[in-house]
Amino acid sequence: MLTEIQVRATSRDYEALPEGAPYQLIDGELILTPAPDFHHQEIIFEFSFQLASYLRRNKIGRAVMSPVDVILDDHNAYQPDVIFIRSERSYIIKRGRVFGAPDFVMEVLSPGTAEYDLNEKKATYELAGVREYWIVDPMEQAIEIFLNRSSGDAGQSFELIFSGSKTGEAFSEVLPGFQVSLKELFGA
Repeated sequence: MLTEIQVRATSRDYEALPEGAPYQLIDGELILTPAPDFHHQEIIFEFSFQLASYLRRNKIGRAVMSPVDVILDDHNAYQPDVIFIRSERSYIIKRGRVFGAPDFVMEVLSPGTAEYDLNEKKATYELAGVREYWIVDPMEQAIEIFLNRSSGDAGQSFELIFSGSKTGEAFSEVLPGFQVSLKELFGA
């Protein structure tokens, strides 16, 4: 009787991919992630513009938008839509990649990746120690913000600190004074 052996890919396998390869390593599986649609990219552009303006006034760290490799552990390497890393943690940026948890991650949901963003990636971000995770849903014109609070011996834990749609302001705790108008972000 033959037995099929499943081999999980590692971050080393991921790093060996050619530059620009449209994959993410999610729980040891190389997942093809096609290019997002135009509206998805508009949201990232608007968010990044607002974040860049904030960081010019508040020199507290560095931010980039996708694609950039974020290696979280041996079986998870993602390309989040937007990340921020505090200045005192810039040591996690090496060889043009990020090795460890950014302080802030924003993901815009798309039909091909929503399941991963809401489940596997969210859980991995939480365990890796991402301090703040924004999930932006273009279809619902909604944002959910999770803050990672250490719960002692139980480890890291995300707490929902904001949920809103269509109107209002979303505020960051990791980026003091940074806020985003939902109406502006979704172009309404």
